[in-house]
Amino acid sequence: MVNKNRMNRIAAAMAAAALVSVAVPAVTAQAATAARVDLKVLVVDDGGSSVEAITAELRDTGVPYTRVQLGSSGRPVINAGFLSDTVDGRPRAKYQGVVLPNENPFGEGSAEMAALAAYETTYGIRQVDAYTWAHPGVGLEYTDNGGFSGQLDGTPAAVTAAGKAGPFAYLGGQVAFEDNSALVPESFGFMGKPRAGYTSYLDAPVGSGRASLLGEYVHDGRSELVVTFGYNQYQRQFRLLARGIVDWLTQGVHLGQSRNYFAVHVDDVFAPDARWNKELNCTPGDYACAGGEGKESTIRMTAADAQYAAQWQQTKNFKLDMLFNAGAGEEWKAENGGTDALTAQLVADRAKYRWMNHTYSHPFLGCVQNTTTAPWTCVKNAQGAIQWMSRAEISAQIRDNNNWAASKGITTDRTEIVTGEHSGLKTSPQQEQDNPNLAGAFADNGIKWAGSDNSREPAQRAVGAALTVPRHPMNVYYNTGTNAEMADEYNWIYTSRADGGSGVCEDNPATSTCLPAPVDPNTGYLDHIVPQEARTALRHVLANDPRPHYVHQSNLAEDRTLYPVLNQVLDTYRTLYAPSAPIVNQSMKETGVELGRRAAWDKALAAGTVTAYRVGTTVTVKAPSGLVAPVTAPNGTKKQLLLGTADFGTAYAGTRSTWTQPELLQSAVTLKLPS
Repeated sequence: MVNKNRMNRIAAAMAAAALVSVAVPAVTAQAATAARVDLKVLVVDDGGSSVEAITAELRDTGVPYTRVQLGSSGRPVINAGFLSDTVDGRPRAKYQGVVLPNENPFGEGSAEMAALAAYETTYGIRQVDAYTWAHPGVGLEYTDNGGFSGQLDGTPAAVTAAGKAGPFAYLGGQVAFEDNSALVPESFGFMGKPRAGYTSYLDAPVGSGRASLLGEYVHDGRSELVVTFGYNQYQRQFRLLARGIVDWLTQGVHLGQSRNYFAVHVDDVFAPDARWNKELNCTPGDYACAGGEGKESTIRMTAADAQYAAQWQQTKNFKLDMLFNAGAGEEWKAENGGTDALTAQLVADRAKYRWMNHTYSHPFLGCVQNTTTAPWTCVKNAQGAIQWMSRAEISAQIRDNNNWAASKGITTDRTEIVTGEHSGLKTSPQQEQDNPNLAGAFADNGIKWAGSDNSREPAQRAVGAALTVPRHPMNVYYNTGTNAEMADEYNWIYTSRADGGSGVCEDNPATSTCLPAPVDPNTGYLDHIVPQEARTALRHVLANDPRPHYVHQSNLAEDRTLYPVLNQVLDTYRTLYAPSAPIVNQSMKETGVELGRRAAWDKALAAGTVTAYRVGTTVTVKAPSGLVAPVTAPNGTKKQLLLGTADFGTAYAGTRSTWTQPELLQSAVTLKLPS
């Protein structure tokens, strides 16, 4: 939530202050073109959420930046020497863009603001005012002249024609401000009518007209992107605009790149999943369900569910990843008359899905478990050493599943694995280390990418020669087949004891919030849980987060609880974005490669081993040997080859971008921008 009182104090101070007036050197266009402009952004940080949001966007997309913290006594002084110098006889602008908390965070008559204004004018550098108020100093009328100031929750803002023709062309048009709770103010800001020199990119209705929330103010040889509403890095309205803000700031040329990713793993395909018991408030057949003996029940897709899945994929133009346990399916088949219509249907439709190994029979691949205690513990031998599943047993689980798939004509990438329950990997607090036999079994089978649980291990790490790929768990429970079961278990977890729940939320207030009242058992899943889970998943999609999401085959059975969530994510996304920015649905291996490249890139930026700059229409990127660099550039950009040029990158959201490195016999990446 934005600090309304703090913003009002800033607004009052600015209203009383005169505009900074600076004398800037007269620089010809030819001189500015001859200068070297380093591909790095200067961020002047006042500690507010709006600057932090833009900083997070730079960081998470791989754009280098230097942060100057206004409140720090030891911070550098922003003057001409801090901003520019000369390299190899050529004038150098050290920053390609400037992010300020507002149009003048230094105060009236500031020498630092004068230096910034002169720098921006000299080198054609753009400035973002992260959050300011509507007034003539930023090209807007005061709010009492056809504008508005106050709470913006639920405001139906929209990208203007100029915004669609400019930095926000990748959006569908609507940018509704979040309104997740009627009890909590979530957004505050100002809307103003444009004056001369101001072009509105985002506006909203005010009375019988419209007023601007974001736009470009060109004046005195400078360009400012003026944002007049507060936000944080997680709010949807910012997430939608973040790409365009960075592209505008950098004039479409910068290090770093981003995509909107969404992949969905369906675990336990062919296997049955245990069912939640509403009376016992636990899952008979699973661990620690007192009184559950003899009350076991399972959920398993049918052939009709498989047919529906294939049809849904075609309708939504979205492919699911099927993570399968062939042995569990064969066991089910043997126990049910020797026929299995589900497997027959999925195998017949095998080319319609992506397939991934989830082990043959879904055993726990870590330590031998003692489930007579709560929580379970690892069994130890007489010498006190933990007993582990053997390398041979783990290897067989991987190998047998792949071989079964091959026998059915199912194509898998044998470098990928997601073990059942992510087992074999460390599981705190019971198993604080990986099964020491896991890495060897991975090596035996050529495994390079192993799925992990993002809620436990959000960072990629090594398991022998393999790397983990964290996956987001979706809050659609594996042990429920109906909407009513989902609502019942959700109430048990998220309501207080007084409301009939477990009270876990009361006992762990730092990590969970109790519902004010239980959701309706008949309508609560669709009315409350689905919108909430879709909102969470969409937040990941809009955050340049390539980590896949995972659910279970039970969510495609009976009431088919997964589809309402996926429908809402996909339909909402395709309304918010133009076709130029499609969802990227990639394999786990591709995600693993992406995460590894990002880690290496971040390390190189932190070490200062990357040099990148622009001189006129030529961009040069130098990095350590073997490092691939993420670069974004306008359409029409060419990459210099040893002989000739080639189109650079791939098109996405109105620009071209890719991970790139020098060609053979080259020491740097050289790009030729369109004239």
